[in-house]
Amino acid sequence: MRCFQVNAFTSRPFAGNPAAVCLVDRVREDAWLQAVAAEMNLSETAYVRPLEQGYELRWFTPAVEVDLCGHATLAAAHTLWEAGIAPLDQTIEFDTRSGRLTAARRGDQIELDFPATPPAAADPPAGLLAALGAAPTFVGKSRFDYFLVLQSAAEVRALQPDFGRLAAIDVRGIIVTSASDDPRFDFISRFFAPGAGINEDPVTGSAHCCLAPFWESQLGRPAMTGYQASARGGVVRVQVAGDRVILGGQGVTIWRGALTDATLGARS
Repeated sequence: MRCFQVNAFTSRPFAGNPAAVCLVDRVREDAWLQAVAAEMNLSETAYVRPLEQGYELRWFTPAVEVDLCGHATLAAAHTLWEAGIAPLDQTIEFDTRSGRLTAARRGDQIELDFPATPPAAADPPAGLLAALGAAPTFVGKSRFDYFLVLQSAAEVRALQPDFGRLAAIDVRGIIVTSASDDPRFDFISRFFAPGAGINEDPVTGSAHCCLAPFWESQLGRPAMTGYQASARGGVVRVQVAGDRVILGGQGVTIWRGALTDATLGARS
């Protein structure tokens, strides 16, 4: 089984968000898929299996399977094109737990067509604000995550959450955002998901399905550029298109390899 590591939403090595991509040729037990993802120990491991039309795509953190992941989808598409499995001019279709998703090449960018998940105003759950050490101007909730707006980019960057307390909150993750203080970007964000086994995700494509419609409503334009202010950092271009969001970014392959025969036959 061929495997790759791709850094997504970056044009250079050792930045962006790393994802493992495993090319599987048959249905595998969920427990085995989870065990491999735990072994990879990256924020996401993507499993790509060919179908009669397109590919099945599943995403696992080291702890759980998730319903939507942007950076590992970009990594999977990058791998299929780079490995010569999909023609460079072909739009790739993925069947996922979030429906049919597509990836297309636009120059040096990969564009993903994802569902928009705008936030609705919500009361913060007990302990959330204290665990973040934040005083938001808006609290909302999307299909997957809590969503908090802070007054300044400096506040977003300075957050030092209590991850133990955040992990006790029953939600996939927490998006924190503000308008950007850097003219190259329209907004910045960070994403915390200790309950899913990831204290801070370096660059989160699916979070931008929530960030894009929110910032479109604030800034009045559908095309924007976001910066995720993690230690590694990453740039995500977004375009709101009705109830969809187009996510744009680049990928860099870090390593290529294969799982051993003993691993393929092992039980978790």
